[in-house]
Formats: sequence, C-alpha cells, structure tokens
Amino acid sequence: MAAYGAVTFLLSKMESLVSREYGLLAGIDRAVEDLRREFQTIQAFLKEADARGETNEQVRVWVAQVRDLAYDIEDALDMFTFHTASRFQLYPEFLQIKKRHSVAVVIEGINAKLATVRQIRERYRQLGPSQAPHLATVESFTTHFNRVAPLFETEPLGIERSLAELTAWTKFGEPRLKVRFVVGMGGLGKTLLAKQVYESTKREFDCWGWIQVSRSQSKEQALWTMLKRLFESRNLPIPPEFHTINLVQLMEKLALFLRDRNYVLVFDDLWSRDLWESIKCALPTENHSRIMITSRRGDIAHFCSYDQSTAVHSLQPLTSSKSQELFFKKAFPSTGECPSGLLDWARKFLTQCEGWPLGIVTIGKVVSKIDQTADAWRQLHDSLGSEMENVGRLSSITRVLSASYSDLPYYLKYCVLYFSVFPEHYSIQRRRLIRMWISEGLVKEEIGKTPEEVGYNYLEELIQRNLVLVNDIDFDGRPKTCRVHRLLHKIIVSISQEENFCRVFSTGSSEAGVNEKVRRLSIRRSRASLKGTSFPCARSFFVFGLEDLSYSRSQSILSSFSILKVLDLEGAPLDKFPTAILNLILLRYLSLRNTSIRRLPRSIAKLQNLETLDLKQTFVTSVPGKIFRLRKLRHLLIYHYSIRIHVSIDSVQGFRASASIAKLVCLQKLMCVKANRDIKMLVALKNLTNLKKLGIVELREDDGRHLCYSIEEMQSLQTLDVAAARDEVLDMNALRDPPKLLQRLYLKGKLQKVPVWIPSLHDLVRIGLRWSKLEENPLEVLEDLPNLIEIQLVDAYKGKQLVFSSGKFQNLKVLEVEDLEFLEQVVIESRSMWRLQSLVIRRCKAMEQVPEGIDRLSKLKELQLYDMAESLVNQIQGDGTSRPLVDHIPFICAYSLESAGYWRPRVLSQG
Repeated sequence: MAAYGAVTFLLSKMESLVSREYGLLAGIDRAVEDLRREFQTIQAFLKEADARGETNEQVRVWVAQVRDLAYDIEDALDMFTFHTASRFQLYPEFLQIKKRHSVAVVIEGINAKLATVRQIRERYRQLGPSQAPHLATVESFTTHFNRVAPLFETEPLGIERSLAELTAWTKFGEPRLKVRFVVGMGGLGKTLLAKQVYESTKREFDCWGWIQVSRSQSKEQALWTMLKRLFESRNLPIPPEFHTINLVQLMEKLALFLRDRNYVLVFDDLWSRDLWESIKCALPTENHSRIMITSRRGDIAHFCSYDQSTAVHSLQPLTSSKSQELFFKKAFPSTGECPSGLLDWARKFLTQCEGWPLGIVTIGKVVSKIDQTADAWRQLHDSLGSEMENVGRLSSITRVLSASYSDLPYYLKYCVLYFSVFPEHYSIQRRRLIRMWISEGLVKEEIGKTPEEVGYNYLEELIQRNLVLVNDIDFDGRPKTCRVHRLLHKIIVSISQEENFCRVFSTGSSEAGVNEKVRRLSIRRSRASLKGTSFPCARSFFVFGLEDLSYSRSQSILSSFSILKVLDLEGAPLDKFPTAILNLILLRYLSLRNTSIRRLPRSIAKLQNLETLDLKQTFVTSVPGKIFRLRKLRHLLIYHYSIRIHVSIDSVQGFRASASIAKLVCLQKLMCVKANRDIKMLVALKNLTNLKKLGIVELREDDGRHLCYSIEEMQSLQTLDVAAARDEVLDMNALRDPPKLLQRLYLKGKLQKVPVWIPSLHDLVRIGLRWSKLEENPLEVLEDLPNLIEIQLVDAYKGKQLVFSSGKFQNLKVLEVEDLEFLEQVVIESRSMWRLQSLVIRRCKAMEQVPEGIDRLSKLKELQLYDMAESLVNQIQGDGTSRPLVDHIPFICAYSLESAGYWRPRVLSQG
C-alpha cells in the first residue's frame, strides 16, 4: 500500500528533524512532535490494511488522502529546514521569524486535514475485518489464471536446454535429497519448465507431489497440501488421527512416511524463506529424492543454497530467434509466418518484450485478433502502457510483474520507482544510482555500514528479486550498470504518476495541468519550456537528451525550485555554471557531468548540504577555496579524460586543490587531485581517513614519500590511482603500511622497481601498471596475490619474455598486455591462470607467436589482438598453423588501425 510507505518514510524523517536543534519558534517543535505521533497511529493502521489486502474503493480514496497529507507534511518540514538554513545565508533575522511563522501556519492547515482523515479512518474501522477482502482472496483472484495457465502449455519452446538439464538432474546423481531452485522474473516460464520435468519423471519415484504456494499461505497450509499430494500419489487416505495432532507431530508423521521412500516434490512460486526452511525440517535426506522450487525471489534461493545439496538454476530470457518463433506462432497461428509488411512492427514488439515469454505470448495473442495492417499494429505498439492498465488487453502482464513490486518492503518500493525518472531502456551506472538514493533519503542508516554499502545491498536485493536487470558486469563481478525491463518500466512509470512520485516530460506529452506539488521532474525532450511554472515541492530534477538548454533557460527553470535535493544535468549543453543553483541550499546531489562548464563560482559554499559534486568530463581544473567549507561532501569528482587513439600518462586532467582539503573529512571518493608540487596539500590528505577511492595526478618523484605517508592514514582505502608527471619517476616505496582493504591499484609512470608492499595486498583484485618501463619481470611480485582477477600491463616491461609460472594466478580472469615493445614470447605453464576468460594484446609488434600454453586455457572466452604482427594473425585464422591451439576460444578478433583513426575489426572466430 503506497501510503504506508510514504508515512513510514516520513516518520523516519520527522524523528531526525525533532532530534536536531534548529532554534525553532516556540511551539513548532511541539507541533512537529504531535504530527509524528499522529502518523505513527496512521502507519499502524495502514500496515494492518495492507496485510488484509484492501481493495475497497473508499479505502483507496482514503489512502490517497493520507499519502497526499504525508507529502504535505514532508513539504512543511523541508520548507522549515530551508528557511532555517537560510537564516545564516540569505535572510536577516526579522525575515527569518516571518518565514518560520509561515511554516507554523502550514502545520496548522495540515492539522485541519488530519481531522478529516481521522473521520474517514473511523468509518473504515466500522466496516470490520469480515467486510474487507482478505489477501488470500484477492491474490487467488488476480493470480489464478497466471499460475494455472502454464500448467496446460505443452511446448517448452526456448527452454529445451534447461528441460534436459533438470530432467537429467532428477533421474541421476547421488542417492540423497537434492534441491534445485528455478529462479527468474515472473512470466519467464519457471512453472512450465518445472511441470514438464515433474510430469516426465514423477513415476520413477515412490511418491510425488505438486504444491502450489502463494504469498498468503501459512506453513500449516503448505504442509497439509504436501501431505495430501503425497498420499494421493500412493492412493492412500490420510489417517484420521493426522487431523487431531499438532504441527510438530504432523511433521514427525510426514518424516516417518517418507523415511523409506524416494520422492519428488515441486513447490511452485515460493515467496517466503521461512516457509521452505520449516518444511525442509520434515524431509528425510537419505534416499534418492528430488525437490524443485520455482521462485522469482532469487535472494531466497541464494540464501538457502548454503550446502552442496542445494543449487540454483537461473532461467534466462529467450534468444532472439526463439522469441521471434514464439511470437509468430501466437500472432499468426495458422501459418506461423509474418507478412513482410509487418516485420518491422513485429521486431518492435519483440524489442519491448526482451525475450520475456509471457509478454511475447500475450502481445502475440492480442495482435492475432486485430487488423493485420501496419497502422493497427502501430496503434497497439504506441499504446502498450495504457493497454497494460487494469482494463486493458494486456493487463495480465501488469498483474504478473506487479506482484514482485507489491512484495517489496516500502523502502525498496521507492528505490524501484526511482527508475521512472530515467528513460526506457536507460542504462544507469550503479554508483550514480546509489548516490541518488542516498541523497533522496531512501537509504536507511545501518550500524557498521556506510550509506553506500547499504544502498548496494538494496540494489543487490532488487537484482536477486528479478526486478532490476544487470546490463554490464564489472571486472569483480559486481553490476556496473543496470536498468529495468521495458514492460516493467511502463508499469513503474504508471505507478509513479499515480503516486505523484515523478512527472515525465517526453515527446508528445503536455505541460498542461502540471501538478505544482510534483516531487520529481524528468525532462526527455528539448521543447519542454516549463515557463512560468513553479515547483515548490520538487525534490529532484533530471534532464535527458536536451539540445537547447541555454544558460538563460536553465536559470529560468532552476529558479522554479526551492527545496531541491537532487539536480542531475548530465550531458546538458551548458558552458557556464547556472547561478540559480546557488539558491538551492538543501541540494545534496549535483551533477554537471559531460557539460562544458569551466569554473565554479566562489559562492558554491552556500550549498552546505551537498554530498555529491560530479564534474567528471567538464573543463574545470581548479576550484574556489570556499568549496572546502562543504563539510558534508562524500564524493568529489572533478576530472577530464582527453580522448585519443592511444592513452598517454597525461590523458587524465585533474584539478588543483589546497591544504584546506583536509576539512572535507567525510569524503569517500576524491578524483582526481593534481599534486602540483604542493607538499602541504599532499600532507593534508592524511586527514581524509574515510576515503575509499583516491586519484592523484602529476606527482613528482620528490613528492612521492609525502603522499605515501598520507596514504598510510587511509586504512579504509579500496582504490588508489596515482599518475606521475610526464618524464618523472613514480616513487611509492616509502609506503610501509598500505591500506589492508585495497582492492584496485593503478600506478602510472616510470618505476625503478615494483613496490615491495604490493604482495601484502591480500584483497587486491585489479592492478594496472602503465608506463612503468621495468627492467625486472613484474609477474614474480604479483603471482601469489590470492584474489587477483585482472592485470593490465601497458608499456610496463622491457623484457622479451613473460612467463606465467605453473600453479600461479589461480583467480586471474582478465589479462591485458599493451605496448610491450620488446616482448617476443608469452609462456603459460601448466595450471597457471586456468580461470582466464579474456586475453587482450595490443601493439606488441615483436610478438609473432601465439602464447605458448594458450591451448590449456579451457575457460578462455575471448582473444583480442590490436595492431599486432600480421604473421601472428595469419597463424590463427582459417587453416593457419596455430589455429588448433585457439579453436576452443569462442571469440577471436584482430583489429587494425585505419588512417581515419578508428579500429577495423576482423573476426577470426565467433562461436
């Protein structure tokens, strides 16, 4: 229930506010406390209504009123915070009293609305539990078709491989209990897959049972259903005494019944970890028995797979060819073939479905019943969002996908709704998304964890619940970018608009009737003027793809906000910092990434609440001294990559800072500071003990020891990126006590030797040595690092041979070798880097033979060669002499540099 989340979120904010000393006018703090107590009562009531699954229209109206009232109170609290903070920056004292008085008036108006809410609540209470529909009834009604329909499908199209694997797992293997979770988003075909396996193998067991689980089902209900199915499979009646014993005795009877029997069970659509953990206690484990559990809750599956008897099978979307085959089969049931005039629109529908079987089948059945014309198909395609609403022809899609959203705790619902601010299919960087969540206050405080760590846990849970998709995976296996499914995005946007969470301006949308109480604005078209509109309640503002955002227009738009918390103007066509931003003194997140601004105003110090300042890929190279008064800054990103064909040591341009940077003690990420021969600044860095990521550029040899002394104080550091000034030696040997948590290390510049402290970095997963020009082989220092996943060597070694010794680099997955001028041979000894998946070699012109031992790398997925000797390329293409050594590698590609400055690929293998 949306209002429950809004109220719970608001209560945590109230508690934070009343615990601070703002110098309130007499009575306002008491009024805020009274509101907090009233909303605790409302919260408890809404929680009860949510558990009962209320769908009564009168209750829906009341819930909407409560939500709006919660928003009004949040607005009042933020306005109060804004005006109180302004006391020290913008307004003289007598105006400050007036402003705070206006907040008191707002609170009085809210109290008047509360009286109406209380009356509605009392009327609802009089209905009593018996007149309100129970969750089980609602759930069974809305999900019956979607749960039962797959049981009658007969063709496992696109899941043949999973079907064969699970069938074999059921029949063969160790003679003891084995459990397999089948997980994936709703509508992916988990039930169909499990049913096919179950029906084809159940009679090879002594007894069997299919148990349909629901979110509302109790342990007792599930246990009784399992009993019935098992006894039915043996044609046995349930003994009468079973009906008179307690739950523990019933579990004992069940265990006794199964003790000498092989059994197979399927629990379909599991939502609760406790339910499975309880039932598992009653199941004997000695015999050849198998259990399949289907669930869209991957988090439960992974939690429960803590021993070798339990595994997880993740069901994947259909391939493009299977998706098309299934769609054509449903859209054209008589022929299974698509007319050429409808092919483009068919592909557009398939793009929306992204291999999701339920979407393909549902849309295919709908298009089979409409006119077979391009215009009719266009109309359906352009109205998919409205067709997915309650009375639409595609409403079954919404029911399935919404179930996962409804199952979320309130704080994760807000995190999912946040995807509505981004365009459909937009790939969002993990770090960017989490910082926004934090700035919006969506991430709860947890003892012993930073907000960033808590936010990452939120994202991980949403991914495991199959609500968020991973677009790109980082080298360490963590998601790099993510998004939501296109059809789920439409549902999220619809919910977001209904809840007044976000207002989207896109091509074709109208500005008429814009609610001034809108809380987030997302502009996705260039002609949205918003002229003369005020948004006093807006918390966040985003722009995407704007090409005509002039300085004056940006000033006009930004002047319409007052209590903004998040401002993301990434990629906007700005070459000057909009000064209207300086009035947004509650701002926590400011991104001007990929704009053309060159300097920051001195008055940026007004933004005292700023936590993230992202100026990556701008032309800012220095900052005003007053920026170091922003004591809440956690992420300061000011650097620019110069894009060239070849990366050089000065490709990254950082910014100049002073010793005053020591005041930013909350900083967690600092990228990239120019050393600039400033010893005082380098020494001052030792105060930044909370840093997790540090980037330093233009370091002189003589200044290296000062940086090392400061780094020794940064024991939370996880990423260190240090670049020497051009033609300077990078001296990092003074570091005696390196941060124990260091995971990523990038050293750029000439090294006399590999620092002796590197082998002590137990947690190191990635190392990059660039322009090191070492005389000694660096591999000897790195080979025993137990967690090393990726190595980058760029102009790092002058030797002729790189030898990966036997049994070393046990976890290495990525190896990149570039510009090793004298390298002639790479030798991979037995059992060395046996987990390697990617090998990239660039511009090592003296190397004319394939790496010796490459045929041992059975897990290698790609070999990429850039501007390498033609003799080497000829050996591995077609019938080349070394082709048998690389035949096991699925993807092999050689790139040559064209005169126009781009790389031309030549694919040698694509399995």
